[in-house]
Amino acid sequence: MTIQQTIEQKLTDAFEPEFLRVENESSMHNVAPGSESHFKVTVVSDAFKDLMLIKRHRQVNQILEQELKQIHALALHTLTSEEWFDKAGKVADSPLCKGGSKNQ
Repeated sequence: MTIQQTIEQKLTDAFEPEFLRVENESSMHNVAPGSESHFKVTVVSDAFKDLMLIKRHRQVNQILEQELKQIHALALHTLTSEEWFDKAGKVADSPLCKGGSKNQ
């Protein structure tokens, strides 16, 4: 199972999300083709209701403790159904990579 698949499975099991997207953004960075080093995760779940953002992220980080040892970056967007609706189902794009040789 890939790291991406493992992240998807663990978050599905933990949060029963209304919406889940795990995007491997490694290709946007100076890494080997096929790498699994940079991820953007959007989780929409009412399990986040009444939780501050830091607590939501801590929950996700705890669930993905083993995977975080293997990856370089994890961008998290943790929303309730109401927040997701208010944002019209959109989250911010990840910034372009500023490191490595891609900008030289």
